[in-house]
Amino acid sequence: MSADAAKIPQPAKQSVPISKWLPVVLIAWAIPGGGHVYLKQTQRGALVGAATVICFLFGLMMRGAFFEPQTGDLLLTLINVGGHIANLMVGIPYYLATWLGYNQVDVAGHVHDYGTKFLVGAGLLNILNMVDAWEIATGEKS
Repeated sequence: MSADAAKIPQPAKQSVPISKWLPVVLIAWAIPGGGHVYLKQTQRGALVGAATVICFLFGLMMRGAFFEPQTGDLLLTLINVGGHIANLMVGIPYYLATWLGYNQVDVAGHVHDYGTKFLVGAGLLNILNMVDAWEIATGEKS
């Protein structure tokens, strides 16, 4: 009986139109937690937004450096371009910090190094927030 059930064709899952999830993802990128608030999940939005912004602010207070894309050998390129993309993924807080003149050179010291990791971690956390908002918008998660 289970062999017959496996042969029954399953209906194809309907794809969600891009107009439904694209604004959510863009808002979630620009404003950490904003995509969740747009989807009327204000508590979750406040929680993920605060976590991202606090992580970013800790990185700034520790005087972490923003990554700049550099080319050279493969490892140097991967680290710097990947770090720069992670910095960009924080959204408006990153652009505010750069527009207001935050520019810390990469200096030796464990506090500055942790600050750089916090800045990258904030961008990676915001990517997770964007994926979560996308899953909610497409109905894959409630």
